[in-house]
Amino acid sequence: MLERIGNCRIVEEVASGGMAVVYRAIQDSLGRTVAIKALKTAASSEEHITTRFEREAKSLANLQHENIISVYDFHREHGSLFIVMEYVAGIDLYDLLDRCGRLPFDVAAIIALQVARALDYIHYRGIVHRDIKPANIMIARQGGVKLMDFGIARDRSFEDLTEVGTGIGTPAYMSPEQILGDKIDARSDLFSLGVVLYQMLTGGKPFVEDEQRSVMHKIRLERHVRVRKLNPDIPRELERIVDRCLEKQPRDRWRSAQHLVMALERFLAKYVEINYHARLVLFLRNQNVITQLEADEYVSPLVGVPGQSAMGQPNITARLVARRAVTVHGVVLGVLLLMLGLIHVAPLGEATTAPAAVQSARYGYLRVDAYPWAEVTVDGAAIGATPIATPTRLPVGTHTVKLEHPWYVPIERTVEIESGPAERAFELLVDFEDRGTLLPGKDVPPEGADDEEVTP
Repeated sequence: MLERIGNCRIVEEVASGGMAVVYRAIQDSLGRTVAIKALKTAASSEEHITTRFEREAKSLANLQHENIISVYDFHREHGSLFIVMEYVAGIDLYDLLDRCGRLPFDVAAIIALQVARALDYIHYRGIVHRDIKPANIMIARQGGVKLMDFGIARDRSFEDLTEVGTGIGTPAYMSPEQILGDKIDARSDLFSLGVVLYQMLTGGKPFVEDEQRSVMHKIRLERHVRVRKLNPDIPRELERIVDRCLEKQPRDRWRSAQHLVMALERFLAKYVEINYHARLVLFLRNQNVITQLEADEYVSPLVGVPGQSAMGQPNITARLVARRAVTVHGVVLGVLLLMLGLIHVAPLGEATTAPAAVQSARYGYLRVDAYPWAEVTVDGAAIGATPIATPTRLPVGTHTVKLEHPWYVPIERTVEIESGPAERAFELLVDFEDRGTLLPGKDVPPEGADDEEVTP
């Protein structure tokens, strides 16, 4: 093992892969612990591998985000290449899943949210990661989440080294277009993150090869088993988030990582009432990844209660169950009292009006948006032109939504509305320029179509 790289003193080897080794080291000039990623000697002779390694260092050096590993330096020594980067003490998601099988749905959503924020940051800068998987996601002992390994990332600042028609990545986490070797964009990373979120929630990948079909065949052509069939405790809202990530066509997924971030934030706001880092720290303590002493040290500042023990924090799941139980009992009691009152005041033989709580349970909400815009009708009734400020209240069940724009062939979709408040509205997004068909003679974009930039 090497003893020094630049001004860094090697302490120990912490990981090894096919092309690189990672060491823990001390940077003597600053007295801080760092990680050094070293390209293996065998790989150093391959020009395209060394080029990718150097590009990884340059790409990461320009990124500064709390959910992305930071790069400090780059060295050419001893006939090889070395990246000096931030050292994160913790456990990667691969090892965490190996230890506990599947994660509580709120913990899984928190991790996915942090990765989605990292993706939103790099996508804005023209970088596609192309290798989102549990082994490249690190959960720090303090509760932070870091995205790692940009070795095969595509950066628009550099010429792409991947030939057209060549799939690159980890097969079980690749998007359909990535498998085919098609030109990919940011939405490919969202598919891969959907696979990771699915695995966190269920303990298994959505696409697994068998004797008849390969995993790549299933990713391209077969529908995944929905997460609630494997774990009924998962909320439907989170299931819909996963399903949208795993759509086969990129146009049907989230339009951007930012849209996914907002969806996860809305979901978590209903289920997690403490700092997200603190929630991860408590989970790591429960899994014996960190000690009680470490949990006390990390959690108290995060929750703002000095001196309070990590184990003194309320059990989140138990609290949610208790709160839901109280809510359900309250609703049931209220309905019974209301019905009792109606029985006493309603004339004999006259139909009793259904309680408001029962009536509201028969309705849900639909939110429609379209680019550049559209006239919207639901079941033949016009509801207005997009953008529509508030969600539309509809009876629970199947509805036909038609979107019309004078320049394009109308688009019709069937939606399934479930009961719930406006915050949980079914979202229907349509991009005429992406999935629509231009009418004959309409060889120019509609007026105002270029006024707004559409995030891919």
